[in-house]
Amino acid sequence: MKIVVGGASNVGKSIVGYLSFGNNDIVVIDEDGAKLDEIAKEYDVQPVLGSISRPDIQESIGMKNMDMLIAVTDSDEINMVACQVAFTLFNVPKKIARVDSEYFLNPLWNTLYNEKSLPIDLVITPDIEIAKFIENLLNLPGSTAVFPFLNNKINIFAFRHLDVDIPFMKFSLNHINQKLKELSAHIVLIARGSRRILPSEEEVHLQRNDLIYVSCLPEQNMEIMRLFGVDHNPYEKIVIFGGNPISYYLASQIEKNENVANCCIIEEDVQKAAKLAENLNSTTIITGEIMSDVILQDAGFASADASVAVTGRDKDNMLLALLASRNKDTQALSLVNSKDYNVLTANIRNNVIIDRSVITISAILKYLRKARIREAYSVGRGMGEIWEIKIEADSVNLGRTIDELKIPSESSIMLIVRNNELIYDTAQTRLEAGDVILIYVTPQNIRRIENIFYL
Repeated sequence: MKIVVGGASNVGKSIVGYLSFGNNDIVVIDEDGAKLDEIAKEYDVQPVLGSISRPDIQESIGMKNMDMLIAVTDSDEINMVACQVAFTLFNVPKKIARVDSEYFLNPLWNTLYNEKSLPIDLVITPDIEIAKFIENLLNLPGSTAVFPFLNNKINIFAFRHLDVDIPFMKFSLNHINQKLKELSAHIVLIARGSRRILPSEEEVHLQRNDLIYVSCLPEQNMEIMRLFGVDHNPYEKIVIFGGNPISYYLASQIEKNENVANCCIIEEDVQKAAKLAENLNSTTIITGEIMSDVILQDAGFASADASVAVTGRDKDNMLLALLASRNKDTQALSLVNSKDYNVLTANIRNNVIIDRSVITISAILKYLRKARIREAYSVGRGMGEIWEIKIEADSVNLGRTIDELKIPSESSIMLIVRNNELIYDTAQTRLEAGDVILIYVTPQNIRRIENIFYL
């Protein structure tokens, strides 16, 4: 796919980082030469200096031959104009724009985004997506990822298996899944280092540090985690580092959570801190150096249940995770923008990595893929995706069994939802109109499975 990314800041760079794993031709446009140089050194892209909203710049890169424009500069107006130019002058099929301002996001103006007004196919707000992802983790203590499907009726959540003494350790994966049927739950994927283990594999046993993905009804989440020895109390005290849209949205949602007794945001910039204080009610705002012992003591960092580091600097977020690891019971969540920090932060005890690229790309996956996808999430860079696909009455797959679809062995149909029933033994299940499929797709199988579900 030929893709133009407008903007080489954190958001643009994170999108490029994910797209670089696929078979994509990527052009990156930005007015900052230093940012372009940085992104060109790290990824195989064509850097172009200039404004993405200018018609002459778009023409110079051959915009008429491009499949998609993703405009994610720091300016809402530039992003929207870029989409207008790409549509009107160059007839680009798909146009995605980053929009952060609440004025443009007001539901009253939903009719603004259409071919007759502003031809934007998808509006994304990456910081809000990241905040919602973190909110889901805080609402399910001990989890490392929560992916809601079917309008939150089903979820797949992940957690790290640390307790080697639980009874389940004695049994194979297939045996465990038979037990989980009583809860309408199923282990649908295990990540063991770089290896992905599917439940179809025989005689697989759980190991310490396995990342376990379970599908279930949301109300069963905590009970299932307790079965695996992951039994966290609700987070009552939360410290957030960085005063930005992520922390503002997160704190505003935390203030509605009755389980949280205390939430604090630490921000170095006085003006940013003042603005947060104006717009938040019960959240404590502290201004000062985030690494200062005095500031950390004032925030009660040593006794925090959760530390959320969402500053714009990966190094600071990683250091804060290290500091949090000294507190035995503190869960650390740290935002990273560069893939280089993923391995380093993964070795920090009690740390959950929030990968900006993975969350941002999840918001646009269904527009990147050719299949009829209703919802999609990235599991991680180069680690695959989970798609939600509904079988419509006109689908070419109607009446076929799952075996007849010939899904590559590296990928897997995780479950079928039919009339609120969760079907996990899918091989001989014959597809009916209205069935919803959740499917794990490896990077190397994306094109093949797109073709299976294209019509």
